Amino acid sequence: MTKKFRLENGLLKIGEIARESGIKESTIRYYTEVGLVNVAETTESGYRLYDKDETVRVLKTIREVNSSRLTLSQIVAQMA
Repeated sequence: MTKKFRLENGLLKIGEIARESGIKESTIRYYTEVGLVNVAETTESGYRLYDKDETVRVLKTIREVNSSRLTLSQIVAQMA
């Protein structure tokens, strides 16, 4: 998969999503591990690719819910 193809299809690597959303890569990795953020595809070399629109929307929602001082389990329940 070429970079041009990936970008044309709205698939971003974790660093690109971090820059786009203003959220640290480690936080995005954690949200992925707990099931809040979905990986759209994985490259042959193992890079996780995220759908730009969906991931930015979910991260924005998490940020909004998190500002209401809910626990992570409450956030997960609301996102389900």
